[in-house]
Amino acid sequence: MKENIIYETKYWLVKLADNQCTIGRCVIDTKSDCGELSKLSKEEWDDFRVNVVVKLEFVMKKTFGATMFNWTCLMNSYFKKENPKPHVHFYFRPRYKNSVTFMGVTFIDKMFGHHYDKTIQNPVSEEVFLGIINEIKKNL
Repeated sequence: MKENIIYETKYWLVKLADNQCTIGRCVIDTKSDCGELSKLSKEEWDDFRVNVVVKLEFVMKKTFGATMFNWTCLMNSYFKKENPKPHVHFYFRPRYKNSVTFMGVTFIDKMFGHHYDKTIQNPVSEEVFLGIINEIKKNL
């Protein structure tokens, strides 16, 4: 498995997603066993806003020139199991009006301005994957 942790806060773990359909796409997991948004504490929400949302949006603009951002919290996959144990997590998708070339790979947000197409996959080499993580870390 790829090492994908970018950084962590007191309450959240920020990881680079395997699918880099848009460069910098991340998954943010709560460190608690919380299974519902309504059960997150004020401290978890405050930490999420300041140390995840503000920080990630800033760093993706600085690092790759992101134009805008999509945030989603989808819990569906947990309920495909017989005994679901949901875990609050978010998907962060930087969106790009212009293409981004990084380490010789060009990333094009073909669905910019529209809902993303979840069938679009963009696996990158281990070298590029780790390069994206390191570039983000340099700009945190």
